[in-house]
Amino acid sequence: MEQLKHECGVAMIRLRKPLRYYKEKYGTYSYALNLLYLMMEKQHNRGQEAAGVGVVKINTTPGNEYIFRERALGTNAITEIFANIGKQLDEYHLSQMSDEEIEHTAPFIGNVYMGHLRYSTTGKSGIAFVHPFLRRNNWRSRNLLLCGNFNLTNVDQLFDKIIGQGQHPRMYSDTFLLLEQLGFALDHECHKIFRSLSVPEIG
Repeated sequence: MEQLKHECGVAMIRLRKPLRYYKEKYGTYSYALNLLYLMMEKQHNRGQEAAGVGVVKINTTPGNEYIFRERALGTNAITEIFANIGKQLDEYHLSQMSDEEIEHTAPFIGNVYMGHLRYSTTGKSGIAFVHPFLRRNNWRSRNLLLCGNFNLTNVDQLFDKIIGQGQHPRMYSDTFLLLEQLGFALDHECHKIFRSLSVPEIG
């Protein structure tokens, strides 16, 4: 068994109540963001190379963004990320918006929050390799955000395998390959459900 070390920090928050509940109880829609900031700062020593934040809105209506991500490099990454998020929120003037407007349109005010502090032990560096990794799709059920504190030992074999299946990975990274493999399986299952529920056209 490997010895526990100070490697990548991960923070997760899932709000179970409507956003207005947190506004009424804590006086701000940014309750979870503030908590995420504190959780990440407490783990600052576990990843001073880079940091990233991802937020998902669950009840957004079509036509509105529902996944938000901010990443930065360096020892001051956490401060930079939350300063950038703050600037984006300032543009929305939350005090003048209704609960419904905030739930559907305000960036980084959501229901699921993810924070990651990077301390790379293998692989490449740079903003493209900072977690969380994001897999986009126009179908909500096929979007993924992934961050982790792990090293896959069989990256070479996995890389060769998916190339043999006809895929063309855009990056060589264990997290990226894991994200794409999970996404591939998710696509397959979603397509099966879609086909089973589709009504055949009548000619």
